[in-house]
Amino acid sequence: MDCLILGIETGGDNCSVALSQGNEIVTLKESGGREHSRYLSVFIDDIIKDSGFSYGDIDAVAVGRGPGSYTGLRIGVATAKGICYGTDKPLIAINSLLSLTSVCHNVFVPDSSQFLYCPLIDARRLEVYTALFDSSLRQLSDTEAMIISEDSFAEILSTKKICFFGSGMKKCKEIITNPNAIFVEVENSASGLVRPAVEAFNSKRFEDTAYFEPFYLKNFVATAKKRPEADKHTE
Repeated sequence: MDCLILGIETGGDNCSVALSQGNEIVTLKESGGREHSRYLSVFIDDIIKDSGFSYGDIDAVAVGRGPGSYTGLRIGVATAKGICYGTDKPLIAINSLLSLTSVCHNVFVPDSSQFLYCPLIDARRLEVYTALFDSSLRQLSDTEAMIISEDSFAEILSTKKICFFGSGMKKCKEIITNPNAIFVEVENSASGLVRPAVEAFNSKRFEDTAYFEPFYLKNFVATAKKRPEADKHTE
């Protein structure tokens, strides 16, 4: 029987959960707005209940490992690890850029092997988390935090077409104007975990649940709230 995998992707704006059997999605539930702490546990319970399966039927839990939202990744990974502990099932972690690329590949298939995918996860200001993938979803470059400029990807765009997508796409669209740049509206979704998770499961590429941590790529920076001007003058 095909493996039954619970997928959790919370590294972007969407709080997304999927239950898949083999390469087919049994049920999918997601919501935007980055209200992950509010919806995640509810969505998981709902899709298990709606599917007719139980937690004990799950063969593994797959989670988007990052990069992405610090808070979202922390919530998703903590929840995934909790389910793995409770069910004694293995944990699978998938690069969130690969997951996002898999989503795009489901809706936009290139007509040439010279075509590249470039997922863009929004970071701060003009920065994005990104990497390049070929038409077979093979990663061609390291995952990195990049500041977008007019020269970004210019050398590659001179000979190849690149599809840009993800939460960082809009700010890149205003800067990258090369005619070989194609922009597609795609957001993070647990549906993108399905095929990579099946491959990992079949290859037994599991994480050490106790020690696994999200791939933040950059350190979290907390900013203090500015004090109102009125308060400054009352000391």
